[in-house]
Amino acid sequence: MTQGAADPISVEAPAKLNLYLHVTGRRADGYHELDSLVAFADLHDTVAVRPADRLTLAVEGRFADALKGDADNLVLRAARALAAAANVEPRAALTLIKRLPVAAGIGGGSADAAAALIALSALWSVALAPAARDALALKLGADVPVCLAGRPAFVGGIGERLDDAPALPPVALVLANPLRGLPTPAVFGARTGPFDAPARFEQAPKDAAALAALLARRGNALTAAAMALEPEVGTVLRALEDAPGALIARMSGSGASCFALFAAAGEARAAAATLGAAHPGWWVEAGRIL
Repeated sequence: MTQGAADPISVEAPAKLNLYLHVTGRRADGYHELDSLVAFADLHDTVAVRPADRLTLAVEGRFADALKGDADNLVLRAARALAAAANVEPRAALTLIKRLPVAAGIGGGSADAAAALIALSALWSVALAPAARDALALKLGADVPVCLAGRPAFVGGIGERLDDAPALPPVALVLANPLRGLPTPAVFGARTGPFDAPARFEQAPKDAAALAALLARRGNALTAAAMALEPEVGTVLRALEDAPGALIARMSGSGASCFALFAAAGEARAAAATLGAAHPGWWVEAGRIL
């Protein structure tokens, strides 16, 4: 979080990565229960807030157009929910710089909502009790609690149970999305087959190759469903798998974003450049796990 004397309060909203994602069951209310290792990348949206006499939201950035006309944006919902919980007037001018694609399986909207909660808590001098804060976050969306925590974690339940993950090694990555939106409910609805067993681990991988080896014994249970709905997900995965230096490639969340892990940042940058040139219609970025 950053703030200068006359600057807005600014909070980064990093891309969320499901390094693995297992679907372990389905509750009576229809929600699926998960076991997932979540980490965050250094690629991010930004939420900035200033004092104002009413609540407003301006959206800027590459993917701003995808949110035009969305009067119920998660950032605004987060602002209203926090104001109601803290019994304060929802007065702030918010700006969302949207650099991450929408409906992409990397928690962009959830990360934006979490960043808004952090920024507005500072602006309004709000300090909710942890249980109240976590309950508010979960009502906004299943990914908001882990995005609010902002650290690698094992996620259970529908997203409300967070447990610390072992320390992750330095890892470079490439994120790619074919810019085809995949609604999460549709992907879960298309999933078939038996449920998965949890697959948590206790050992801290010593390097990127060791992390990739652990992930190779796990998977993303939504990949087949996502590929059935949007076959280009498979094209993205194959392109990432074929990139020189790629240790492993996976889909994140319910797609359509996919990632590949690399031991060296230079390999990731070279792979992103090659992939972006070969597929100019895709969103492709190199980065690292935070």
